[in-house]
Amino acid sequence: MHKKLAIILLPICTISSIAYAEDNNIPKLEEIVVTSPDINEPPSKSTRPMTVLTEDELQMKTGHSIGETLKNELGITSQSFGPGVGSPVIRGQAGPRVRVLNNGIGSNDASAISPDHATSVEPLLADRIEVLRGPATLLYGSGAIGGVVNIIDNRIPGQIPDKLLGGALAQRFDSTSDETSTAMKAEGGQGSIAYHIDGFYRHRNNLDIGGTGIDTNAVAITDPSLSVVDNPHGFLNNTDAHAISGSAGASWIGAPGFAGVSINRLENNYGIAPDGGGTETTRIDLKQSKYDFKSELNKPFRFAKSLRTRLGYTDYQHTEITNGAPGAFFTNQSFEGRLELTHQDLGAVHGMAGFQAISSDFNAIDKSTSTAIVPHSLINSYGVFAVEAFDIGTVSYQLGIRIEQSNIKPDGVKDLSYTPVSASASAQWKLDKRNSLNLAVTRSSRAPQVQELLANGFHDATRSFERGSMDLKEESSYNLDLGYRFKSGLLRAELDLFHNWAGNYIYQQRSGEFVDEEGNPCIADCVPLLISSQRDAIFKGYEAKLIFPMMENHYGLLDLTLFSDYTRGEFKGGADVPRMPPLRYGLQLDYAKDDFSGYLRFTRAYSQPHAGDFETSTAGYYLLNAGIQYQFEAYQDAKLMLFAKGNNLLDQNIRNSTSYLRNFAPEAGRGAEIGIRISY
Repeated sequence: MHKKLAIILLPICTISSIAYAEDNNIPKLEEIVVTSPDINEPPSKSTRPMTVLTEDELQMKTGHSIGETLKNELGITSQSFGPGVGSPVIRGQAGPRVRVLNNGIGSNDASAISPDHATSVEPLLADRIEVLRGPATLLYGSGAIGGVVNIIDNRIPGQIPDKLLGGALAQRFDSTSDETSTAMKAEGGQGSIAYHIDGFYRHRNNLDIGGTGIDTNAVAITDPSLSVVDNPHGFLNNTDAHAISGSAGASWIGAPGFAGVSINRLENNYGIAPDGGGTETTRIDLKQSKYDFKSELNKPFRFAKSLRTRLGYTDYQHTEITNGAPGAFFTNQSFEGRLELTHQDLGAVHGMAGFQAISSDFNAIDKSTSTAIVPHSLINSYGVFAVEAFDIGTVSYQLGIRIEQSNIKPDGVKDLSYTPVSASASAQWKLDKRNSLNLAVTRSSRAPQVQELLANGFHDATRSFERGSMDLKEESSYNLDLGYRFKSGLLRAELDLFHNWAGNYIYQQRSGEFVDEEGNPCIADCVPLLISSQRDAIFKGYEAKLIFPMMENHYGLLDLTLFSDYTRGEFKGGADVPRMPPLRYGLQLDYAKDDFSGYLRFTRAYSQPHAGDFETSTAGYYLLNAGIQYQFEAYQDAKLMLFAKGNNLLDQNIRNSTSYLRNFAPEAGRGAEIGIRISY
């Protein structure tokens, strides 16, 4: 505990939070903007791509999880584990390679540890969601070769609102699970004090699907000892859930800057789709308390433009309850802090430097047997980083570097230490007013996570025995990104190509062996053995989008968007990296007139035959979605927005190739979602 206090006291005066860019008003189109909030560059100057969802667009796309909210963005899918869990998958990468942040620091739950663990960050309460790829990820951690997802709310206000009381209330209903959700926030301020209060409640029943729940042919290959006696049609058993959360925050704001604190409590209870054996059902009971501090000083030193600090403490735990009895129990108590110093311009060079510290007390045990799944471990990580930018002629450059020291001290096992070093260089050429070209090269290094190293136990929710490896080395990735942008009155085009060379790539995969719940070889009542291994791998692919303005007159604005994305992952020697997304392409029509807007989106996803060893392929599918929204002034300065969405209108039985549970839990079937939001 004394070491933890030392970690906190060292950076507490200098740990910084991310100052984020002012929200853009995006009324209708999915927009990929180029921005650089971290070093205060205008969008036209940045060399870093970012996907941004805000305001009305975010309200329309908000799903039950972060993964579901983002799954229709180019290059992004969701690693679903039934409707209760949906983690983002970016360019085929998930878990520790996609860091999920809340207001600039980690969610620090257990979602990166295993695919059945829900992220504790809630999209219902978000004001803005940013997805960074490429060099910008070095600002937030090593090894996030997929990207960084930052969910931003106003929990700690950074400026005085223009009224004493304002806020919003939103109500949603989703027919696929009879889900009702309510979200509210109230905020305001006077003088030098600002406050924020928010909360949400969600309740749903079992999920409707388009067909049978269990693919018995696939299960016969992956789990031959499993006898499927209960295969529901049109719905998934044990997928009901309920969740509640509340937050409160306040800030002092003045000429020197601001400082504020917040507290959040989350409780989430959700079920895992059963395996059809008729003997076990598993639920996860998740609880988290989070305490945050944020501050910013304007020109604190002669050479500094700003000094931002960010400090958070998270107390997370969840219990996996099988047939009413507690099983796997995960806890994670963590501190995280950041410091960001934006310096005065040095001639043409402008940028920032920072320090980050994370201290975690992690434990995973099986309560039914009192044995460790992952040994109790103290995990400390320290990192320094810097990003600098400058222009030479028509080319804008950015250089970045990050050095970390990561230490793991597990009970009963020797201490482990790693020093990942990452660096990046990127440039944007403005060829003319219509054309621009981006190029980024990144060297990223990642230390193995504790469960990849030390897991050795039966995991209820995944119905598998997981075994790590102490022989794992640091994973290093060399990433090349090439982007092209074209914009004219008749056409807008975006194309991004990427090629990643990953050395000692760490992955979890079925070994082809089956063991009992103690890890011993068996013949009957067996579970698959999942092992952590390393191999060199290559990832390559693209994201592309063409936008054609079809109409712009007194009848309204109509745009046609053609889109496609693709990721291919192969190990050296030709084997397939497991759980890769399929090739997708499609079109979207967007219409807007005054306060009314709507869209129609059709997606064709190909089959995924490159499933990996001891895995099964997934079939292709057609996905048709539609949505409308209308907003108007309700009373005085109050605004009312009504929206409706139709999802999977063709009622396809969609099995997600990135999901561990794809043979047992297809995606939601045909459904309608309606909602109302009042803001004042």
